[in-house]
Amino acid sequence: MIIYQSIGVIHSPFRDQEGMPIQPAGAQGNPGWIEINDDYTEGLRNLEGFSHIILLYHFHLSNGFDIELTPFLDDTKRGVFATRAPRRPNPIGLSIVKLVGIEGKILKIENLDVVDGTPLLDIKPYIPAFDAIADAKSGWVQGKEEQARDIRADDRFSRENG
Repeated sequence: MIIYQSIGVIHSPFRDQEGMPIQPAGAQGNPGWIEINDDYTEGLRNLEGFSHIILLYHFHLSNGFDIELTPFLDDTKRGVFATRAPRRPNPIGLSIVKLVGIEGKILKIENLDVVDGTPLLDIKPYIPAFDAIADAKSGWVQGKEEQARDIRADDRFSRENG
């Protein structure tokens, strides 16, 4: 058994999944903030020097999973591991956001595509030399990346539809 504990809570303008951006690329300028639990505040030391951070979080509104599903950017069923859909065997999400500032245990962020109240599991600094891969391939998403800026989530992955 694997047990994770939240290190904080992500706050955003999105009260539910429907109408939310489906990727940070479609969330440019969307503000948010993270409240880190008191026990982890010291772990923020030296984070202020990074312009972007990687958030790992729990898809708390996800219920169950689909081994095959139809993602937002396509109308063909795909294997869950070839998508970023929230209905996963382990409902863990990942977003790269802009770090605007840190005030005590509050991180101010932008480009947020996460529903309000999402439990935060971890933060990692985004380091372009480590994290950007110039010759990476995008599989079935190739040529559809720009669509992610305009598409908004519907209710296909909500608890009620699970």
